[in-house]
Amino acid sequence: MFEEKLIQVTVELIRSHYGQEIAASQIQIQKTRREFDGDFTLVVFPFVKQLRKSPEQIGNELGELICNSMPEVVAFNVIKGFLNLSLSVDFWTCFLKQASLKSDFGTTNTGLNKRVVLEFSSPNTNKPLHLGHIRNNLLGWSVSEILKANRYDVVRVNLVNDRGIHICKSMLAWQKFGNGETPETSGLKGDHLVGKYYVVFDKEYKAEIEKLVADGMDREEAGKNAPLLKEAQKMLRLWEENDLEVRILWHKMNEWVYDGFDKTYSRLGISFDKIYYESNTYLLGKQIVEKGLEDNALFRKEDTSVWADLTLEGLDEKLLLRSDGTSVYMTQDLGTAKLRYDEFVADTMIYVVGNEQNYHFDALKTILKKLGYSWAEGIHHLSYGMVELPEGKMKSREGTVVDADDLMEEMKNTAKEISMELGKLDDFESNEAEQLYYMLAMGALKYFILKVDPAKNMLFNPTESIDFNGNTGPFIQYTHARICSILRRAEINEPIDTLPSELQLKERNIIRLLYEFPQVVAEAGRTFSPALIANYVFELAKEYNSFYQDIPVLKEQDDTLRSFRLILSSTTARVLAKAMNLLGVDVPEKM
Repeated sequence: MFEEKLIQVTVELIRSHYGQEIAASQIQIQKTRREFDGDFTLVVFPFVKQLRKSPEQIGNELGELICNSMPEVVAFNVIKGFLNLSLSVDFWTCFLKQASLKSDFGTTNTGLNKRVVLEFSSPNTNKPLHLGHIRNNLLGWSVSEILKANRYDVVRVNLVNDRGIHICKSMLAWQKFGNGETPETSGLKGDHLVGKYYVVFDKEYKAEIEKLVADGMDREEAGKNAPLLKEAQKMLRLWEENDLEVRILWHKMNEWVYDGFDKTYSRLGISFDKIYYESNTYLLGKQIVEKGLEDNALFRKEDTSVWADLTLEGLDEKLLLRSDGTSVYMTQDLGTAKLRYDEFVADTMIYVVGNEQNYHFDALKTILKKLGYSWAEGIHHLSYGMVELPEGKMKSREGTVVDADDLMEEMKNTAKEISMELGKLDDFESNEAEQLYYMLAMGALKYFILKVDPAKNMLFNPTESIDFNGNTGPFIQYTHARICSILRRAEINEPIDTLPSELQLKERNIIRLLYEFPQVVAEAGRTFSPALIANYVFELAKEYNSFYQDIPVLKEQDDTLRSFRLILSSTTARVLAKAMNLLGVDVPEKM
């Protein structure tokens, strides 16, 4: 890469010309801002104190030295402490030719020989997947694809929360009010049917509370003593005692849910290398906790409950075993983490979980380190913000969530409606058009969610996401289809032989963006941020459309320029497709 060479040359020039040693880490190279001439900018402020000269003087002296030492640098200018360097046409055209011939252009070796276990989705089996789950799944999938593009060995895992009081609530409501209803008799997906009874439980439970309050009981006490809640708690105890009848019901309803989940995952384009179930892992941490007690890394209180003292690490005391010996979520996560490490010996274990669990994962990592597990240093919580709608927050118990399946269907219908209004698919056969509606809908949904930095809360607007103009998935998909149409008409199949001696500014801008692609992929992998890919690919699509509007491609009379612009177009299309694929988005070749 040019930047690496520039850093080496700068270190050598400062040593030979000024007699000073500058560390490579002191050298800052940026993309030149658009309002200035140049391709790369060397920041000279860090050298001022050591070289004892003004930023402008250092910039001019280094500019001369670099131009004389690096043939690819043909001009420079200095703006205060910023040395802007312009590279030759030959540098950019040769880069484009090389990139056009590399099938793996955009991949890096950052993660070579490193393994990552990436947990995402982690649904409960008492309800279907909703919009919040969609953000989790899309983040997890995209980050895994980005890491793979950096040559990490990635293992995608899912921990299904298939036990607990919330599961028993759905089971009990179905048992009492379901009248034997099944997915087949109701016409509902299994996860939707089970979710329906989770809402039924909440409705009936609230009615019982109101009755107890009306009879004179305190509301808080009524919440604890409502008969339905006591029955659910009893069912959970029976489940933990392996009661046959409860276990049969639990298996049956969970299978309904798993079948429903699989269909939703398939529509989202999501899959996993391994699925863990909380019912199989929730006891694993107990052995770790007992050993921690033996080693005096943990302590037991008078009521026999077991705790980790994390106060010296800036946290607090964390419960690991209740006084009755039962485990908590943290205990389970301790065991599951060790199980995964033993199974995959991962360098990094990433948990894609909402930001309301930030403290939990700080504590998990700290406890594991306290217990002597050095690999805990590799635990990373990919914390993400909540998704809200224009109408406000969603609540599962009240049935006000945006169901993932319903949302995808709505997105498809909206994509169809807008496409028909714009007449973009008039030449398509019916089946072909339906496939494209779905591709556009998924592109709109995924891109709109992933273009937002994971750490931020976001507002999801379905209609806005399907706009064919602006920073949307369909805009980028349409740009890719447009380029494919140009290439089909040109019948391009020959590599470029002669390179142009001049470049127009818009051609140069596209090539500079293409040059940045591997660096963007590397940075997105380092920061676990698909938003970097999304914003990059939008800039590339926008730049290409600007180029196409002003500069002829197929109508260019000069054979060298025509061939060059076709190669520029085909490379852009390939990078658009690769970048969108890293977001889990397919791009059409025809629209």
